[in-house]
Amino acid sequence: MLGYMFLLAVVLYLFYYLVKSVYRLKIFNKINNRFYRALVSIIVLSLIFIFFNLVNSFVIYFHLIIFLLICNIIFYFINKKRSKKKQISHDSILYIAVCITIVYFIMGAYLNYHVWETKYKVYTNKDIGGEYFRVVQISDSHMGNSFSGKDFIKYIDRINKTNPDIVVITGDFIDDDTSKQDMIDACNALGKLSSTYGTYLVYGNHDLGYYSNKDYSSNDLVENLTKNNVTILEDEVELINDNIYLVGRKDKRYSRMSIDELVKDLDKDKYIIDLNHQPNDYDNESKAKVDLVLSGHSHGGQLIPLGPVGKIIKANDEYKGLHKRDNTTFIVNTGISGWAIKFKTGTKSEYVVVDIINN
Repeated sequence: MLGYMFLLAVVLYLFYYLVKSVYRLKIFNKINNRFYRALVSIIVLSLIFIFFNLVNSFVIYFHLIIFLLICNIIFYFINKKRSKKKQISHDSILYIAVCITIVYFIMGAYLNYHVWETKYKVYTNKDIGGEYFRVVQISDSHMGNSFSGKDFIKYIDRINKTNPDIVVITGDFIDDDTSKQDMIDACNALGKLSSTYGTYLVYGNHDLGYYSNKDYSSNDLVENLTKNNVTILEDEVELINDNIYLVGRKDKRYSRMSIDELVKDLDKDKYIIDLNHQPNDYDNESKAKVDLVLSGHSHGGQLIPLGPVGKIIKANDEYKGLHKRDNTTFIVNTGISGWAIKFKTGTKSEYVVVDIINN
């Protein structure tokens, strides 16, 4: 309780710091009444709500405060070495911080809305049924956040051009706020996927989310996925092309089987791909001798410095990219979109193409 009270006090102080900085602008000097001047300052800051929701507005405000603090510190030392006539004014410092924030979030919007194709090569001595086996991984579309269900088709067209052997979706395909129409359109888009062995999906922590405020149920999601030829794996194993096991795990949020239980009866001479939405069971997955683990969830950290912080506090074992533990390869997809926040500053949006190559 004390921790939350302290956090609230910090947030309130930072907001006061920002309001006070706007209050001090010379353009408001003609407003003699302090109350009205403070009110105008708050109204000016509140204009951002016209363009962004509460979550994104908070993110922007927080970064503006950080940039303003940094600018104040830097220009404090610069001004100490300048004469009074050449001092950089409070107004200029605030405008510089605002400009930095605007540029920063323009870049963040680009990194979020532009989707890259990220390629990885993974090597194995196991028989995979040919020289290579191509897996395309989609993760964390959070449908409706960055693009609609109808817009999703343009990424499906790009994925089809890679000629995948299999397409896997590693969770958070839809979000708690995804509309029924977006859900249906997105599932229909998945029905347009073209691959040798089909499309498989595991749930994330949002897919089965909170349906109390929705006009559709989790059963509606299942129905629309299955009629579009998507196979849902919930602590289940599929044998692909007689050489590759595909293990689909339930999300950590739910009661689920351990990876040891899932693979104990599998032929370990065959290649094992593990789909696990949250990248936080690395020790057990490597001990179970899984060959490749595909995850998402972390959104690559989304905003600086959340990725490294999440790793330090053990929220995730890794937060983006390719990693190795013993003979197991782990890939964390940064997500083709993200949850709620319209920006990515610590990473970029992507879908992943993995070529498993026979040595």
